Amino acid sequence: MFKLLTDTFDRFVRSEQSSSLLLIVCTLLALALTNSVLGPDYLSFWSNRVAGLSLEHWVNDALMAVFFLLIGLELERELYVGELSEPKKALLPIVAAIGGMIAPAAIHYGFNAGSPTQGGFGIPMATDIAFALGMLALLGKRVPTALKVFVVAFAVMDDLGAIVIIAVFYTAKISLWHLLAAFVVWGALLAMNKLLRVMSLTPYLVGGAAMWFLMLQSGVHATIAGVMLAFAIPFSAIDGVSPSHRLEHALHRPVAFIILPIFALANAGILLDAGWLHSLTTANSLGIAAGLILGKPFGVTLLCWIATLLGICRLPPDLNWGHVIGAGILGGIGFTMSIFITNLAFDSDDRLVNASKIAVLAASVAAGAIGFCWLRFFGSRRQHQLQA
Repeated sequence: MFKLLTDTFDRFVRSEQSSSLLLIVCTLLALALTNSVLGPDYLSFWSNRVAGLSLEHWVNDALMAVFFLLIGLELERELYVGELSEPKKALLPIVAAIGGMIAPAAIHYGFNAGSPTQGGFGIPMATDIAFALGMLALLGKRVPTALKVFVVAFAVMDDLGAIVIIAVFYTAKISLWHLLAAFVVWGALLAMNKLLRVMSLTPYLVGGAAMWFLMLQSGVHATIAGVMLAFAIPFSAIDGVSPSHRLEHALHRPVAFIILPIFALANAGILLDAGWLHSLTTANSLGIAAGLILGKPFGVTLLCWIATLLGICRLPPDLNWGHVIGAGILGGIGFTMSIFITNLAFDSDDRLVNASKIAVLAASVAAGAIGFCWLRFFGSRRQHQLQA
């Protein structure tokens, strides 16, 4: 039988489930405020600068680094003692993430090659973990817990891949000295863990803050510091003992109920002007929508099928291909990172940014609805048992 989820992962899923409704409310609130008489004041609020950065940048670069720290801690746990501890199981979500990035990017590029919007190829590459888990929460026990682990794992790796894409393609200027200094700090944290076995959280958090600042100054997306810090913090298989577990437990509620809702408020302020429907028919918007709705499930399923056919990895016993297809469809919920990449890809064109966000939001809603219906009718536990 497929192993049971760790208690910590169960808590993670429950937090994401209960926060998904709050995320939706905050998204709708941001949309409503932006398109009301308060719209100009609401948008300008997030442009206010504090300590050299706008409030929007503080949300996207600092608060989201904490979000990725939590994701990294859970991924570390699953790689060591959870559902991803066996190599062939761990490879499956990696393969899914690669397919789920290549196909959407290729579709967008196909629509926009040679045009000023071809740089938006990275927009449909990422998956929003919170909303994807929210849709799975609505399905309850109709889907196996193994599917939730698979979705989280490939979505995390998907977002990490998106961060790499940001570093390579969406960084105008990189300060190699700051980047090198960030890796030196990371090396020191790893040494404290592996060689000195320092078990206090304080030096890791201080070092993580320094690493975040250096990464920000380097020009590389600063949230990568959160993931790097996660793998530098000491881990133990015994829940409640290691600094990794203690920090993970402490971060669940703040991330689920504060950080992600604030991100939605700061980034979902999309202006629906008179031509917003027409904007969905442009090559850029069609590339985003097709990449998220069609490219994600196609890339995820095709590459997973090829990998299992070649014996590189295998499906867990509780999953079938209906589940993989459904996971790929839910992967089309791009929201968080897709909106962030939009801001980077078209930072000099506010109208293009707004139109791209509309496409991301519309495609994410469609992918969530289609994914829910697919798994509701074709991915249930009972159907899998009948097939067996």
